Amino acid sequence: MCGDCLASPPPFSRTVIPWRYQFPVDGMIARYKYNGLRKFSRPLIAGLGQHLSKHLRQKDAITPELLIPAPMHRQRRRKRGFNQAQEIAEQLGRELGIPVAGGLVRRRRKVRAQRELNREQRLANLRGVFEISGPVPGQVAIVDDVVTTGATVRVLAETLKKAGAVDVQVWALARTPG
Repeated sequence: MCGDCLASPPPFSRTVIPWRYQFPVDGMIARYKYNGLRKFSRPLIAGLGQHLSKHLRQKDAITPELLIPAPMHRQRRRKRGFNQAQEIAEQLGRELGIPVAGGLVRRRRKVRAQRELNREQRLANLRGVFEISGPVPGQVAIVDDVVTTGATVRVLAETLKKAGAVDVQVWALARTPG
């Protein structure tokens, strides 16, 4: 566990994130996310799927009952044309045989872009932003593209636990070094 997690334990049980967000992965994700070039995401998503298949065969692994893509505000989704977390979750769900939440979680309001903010600002920016619209199973995994400071997955995991999740995992393509 990292120093931040030791000082303030996260509301999720584990993360499965195979890559660091650095060359060449950062460029591949950026081209996918901001330019819609899906060819750059395919090897990363396939690699994450292979990594998860191995992970889920371990004795202590918990297979989630539902994959929950990190939600994107509708205005941002309209502008970008897609939610990359939704696409990643759908492909993983097909490969691993795990259902994907449709509109179970949504953002109540638009927030400032997270990439401009530090960890404390991100947490404050996200306070009260997620809304659950139905029952949440006990075992879930949040799916996202990149975990930077962990603020989004931390707030989302807290929201899911308040709604009934017992175990929340985080599955992502990459995390920032450090």
